[in-house]
Amino acid sequence: MILLKLGLLALVLTVLIVPGEGPWYLFTSFRGNGEDGLHLAISRDGRTWKAVGDDRSWLKPAVGNGKLMRDPSLARGPDGVFRLVWTTGWWDQTIGYASSTNLVDWGTQKAIPVMAHEPAARNVWAPEIFYDDVNREWLILWASTIPGKFPGGSGQGANEKNHRIYAVTTKDFEKFSATRLFFDPGFNVIDATIIRHGGKYYLIFKDEREEPVKKNLRIAVASRAQGPYEQVSEAFTRDWVEGPSALKIGGEWFVYFDIYREKRYGAVKSKDLKNWVDVSSEMHFPSDHRHGTVIELSEAIARGLN
Repeated sequence: MILLKLGLLALVLTVLIVPGEGPWYLFTSFRGNGEDGLHLAISRDGRTWKAVGDDRSWLKPAVGNGKLMRDPSLARGPDGVFRLVWTTGWWDQTIGYASSTNLVDWGTQKAIPVMAHEPAARNVWAPEIFYDDVNREWLILWASTIPGKFPGGSGQGANEKNHRIYAVTTKDFEKFSATRLFFDPGFNVIDATIIRHGGKYYLIFKDEREEPVKKNLRIAVASRAQGPYEQVSEAFTRDWVEGPSALKIGGEWFVYFDIYREKRYGAVKSKDLKNWVDVSSEMHFPSDHRHGTVIELSEAIARGLN
């Protein structure tokens, strides 16, 4: 009986990893406060995620005042190179950046001083990277608070944080555009990410307002990646979630999020980005999986992660 069970288990594992059985998916993450760097998880179905390499760090943070790697955002460009950006510290004015062709070997890290022109800027949080194939350039978004910039009843959070989304563009990660205000819905927002669907662009973001409590996810729409993003939706998730990342599996979009007060991850799914079903109960993540991004991955790259 034991041998029979072992044989069945081996058969199941073989079926899961044989070539041609569908795409692989990769989720970036961090642990704790982000001290040890980049963690990776892999999945074949977008629901069950397994830590890669015994959940070791694949890239230790070396830049920024905080020397942290929180909120790692990963994308692969048309040149086949993976680009990674991250939060370097709680109160830094920089974004961390590194690149790789295989997710194992990484180039020199750099700190991009995206808010250095605003000495009063309190932070640079949760950068997200998106390749704009129309303009053939990279778009990097993040949230910052500039004290006094948006006074009044705009949903100011704890410790006088009142974020808006800012952005720069680059073609080569050597030269960057001037920083600009990218998205201001009239209230406190963080954790913005872009997807393309049906010829339009969708900005998924966290409504950070506390009084009354929102702390949920919403969507705005634009005709081009650079915006402007308008038609802000009502919340499509529960409260007290953050760090959205979206992945299309078949004909459905999955938006994953960090249910941070409960120290677990959840998700919703939709076919049209309007009608949503909570599928958090179907999700299985490594312990302490924290705010990152999810992408589809080639089998060759996936198999190189040992």
